[in-house]
Amino acid sequence: MRERDWLRGERRPPNPLVGGRRAVRAALRPMTDAIASRRRLTWLNEAGLSIGTTLDLRRTAEELAGFTVPELADGSAVDLLDSVLRFQEGDRGLSRGAPALRAMAVAEIDGLNLAPDPVGELAVHSAVRVGQRCLTSREPVLIARMERSDFAAVAPTAESGEIMRRAGVHSYMAVPLIARGVLLGLADFIRAGSRAPFTPADVALAVELASKAALAIDNARLYGRERDHVVTLQRALLPRSSPATPGLDVSSCYTPADDPAAVGGDWFDVVALPSGRTALMVGDVMGRGLAAAATMGRLRTVARTLMALDIAPERLLARLDLAARDLEEDQVATCLCAVHDPIDGTFRISSAGHPPPLLTGPDGRAEFLPVPVGAPLGTGVIPYDPLEWPVAEGARLTLYTDGLIRSRAHSMETQLERLREVIGQGVPCDGTICRAITDRIGADRSDDAIVLVATARPLVPECDVYVRTLPPDGKAAGQARTAVREQLLKWGLEELVDTTELVVSELVGNALRYGNAPGELRLVRHERLSVEVSDSGPDLPQIQHADVSDESGRGLQLINMLCRRWGSCRTPTGKVVWVEQDLPMFLGADVT
Repeated sequence: MRERDWLRGERRPPNPLVGGRRAVRAALRPMTDAIASRRRLTWLNEAGLSIGTTLDLRRTAEELAGFTVPELADGSAVDLLDSVLRFQEGDRGLSRGAPALRAMAVAEIDGLNLAPDPVGELAVHSAVRVGQRCLTSREPVLIARMERSDFAAVAPTAESGEIMRRAGVHSYMAVPLIARGVLLGLADFIRAGSRAPFTPADVALAVELASKAALAIDNARLYGRERDHVVTLQRALLPRSSPATPGLDVSSCYTPADDPAAVGGDWFDVVALPSGRTALMVGDVMGRGLAAAATMGRLRTVARTLMALDIAPERLLARLDLAARDLEEDQVATCLCAVHDPIDGTFRISSAGHPPPLLTGPDGRAEFLPVPVGAPLGTGVIPYDPLEWPVAEGARLTLYTDGLIRSRAHSMETQLERLREVIGQGVPCDGTICRAITDRIGADRSDDAIVLVATARPLVPECDVYVRTLPPDGKAAGQARTAVREQLLKWGLEELVDTTELVVSELVGNALRYGNAPGELRLVRHERLSVEVSDSGPDLPQIQHADVSDESGRGLQLINMLCRRWGSCRTPTGKVVWVEQDLPMFLGADVT
């Protein structure tokens, strides 16, 4: 019967079974092929939504393996180059042989129970394995129907190959993970039981899927590399070790944000000052990324220089504000500076828009100190008011940045109260304190976090202090020399007696001439010998050029030559001029 006769309805249509099963298949093949193509396109589109949901290498590999089971395969495994896991570039094909891979993800249907390479371990791809052929040729490999000898070439060990064979695995294919012309890893798939073997169409589908997944993996690698670079820069700009801190046990913790774009603005510093005092500082640049890290490094350098000059915290912040305004980036920062005096047992603290410090008493009770909050650095709103607070032995001062308590779900007041409760309950004062606090108070870690903890303790026996009030007349120099000689002999520092007598004479003479009158003499023996003379004069001393005929002006030049370093700083009642000398055991002679 002709087709047009049937279309007109003149005669009954033919029976489709007349031609047999082969004719039926031939008639339905275009329709089934179209349905299969549409299903595969839909499946690949779903892959774009299911693979690469995070910028984490391990998670992306797990999503690739899990997405293919059971739709494409009964089991799958993903191995990535070891260099990719270190956020380095993959293999461009210039090296000979197969590169080192590490097993990252495995997925299989329930009850299959294979023995693949353990996740996290180096993947075994010996010369006889099919995976190496896929890596070196960068072409997919298909074993549609596996023979007994094929299991040894597919499985990592002979034992796992036997497990595969007993589990009914009968078909295998491997495809390389290539993105932007760079080899990143390998994905392999198996089918078992009564399921049909892999076909060339399945290989083409797996290659297309691997291409999409490789782009997501490479994006995660680039993301990780950027974060690694920013964190490395950030850590390089932070202090690597803390100096000796008499009367304080100082511990610090820095935890970068998970997002590399959020890294780069926080810093801290610990600086040893004369007379055993210690300056503590934390700051936070209101910006993120490399630009914030660079600004942070510049501000920390300026701040450290100012702290080394022994400037009071409030004056330091005022000068740091001027420096911040001169930065081309025009960025703003918060900062908190605290100076600890172990002899007086006090903290002098000043804040530039920074969260308040937390003081935990010896009884474990924690409270925020009422530090006057000045404007952030770079805004030009000064001055800054200090707070002087006595600290008992065993008390703990906690300085931090707002990344420690930042949360999208809770207000800053709520997080600060949670922080006070957590600190009061006790946390480990080591490198894990940041994570311990953020986990307990529910911070989202969307920003850098820094914690600086300073615990007051008694001065060690090796740290001695001598204080004497000097008369406001010409007798001061003689009394100062006598006091220095007697005290240094008690400390066993006979070698420094003559030099220190000369130095203290010059300091007292300057105080009498330029500082109205000397006030107090202080000797501190710790890692070095520190000599201080205070007076009520406002002018800080400077080294002057003295001619041969001049009768004065050489005192500070002499001090500069005899001592390790010297300096001066203003106080509420005037100023203090100090000098430091190395102890005999640090002079290079006998240290035993």
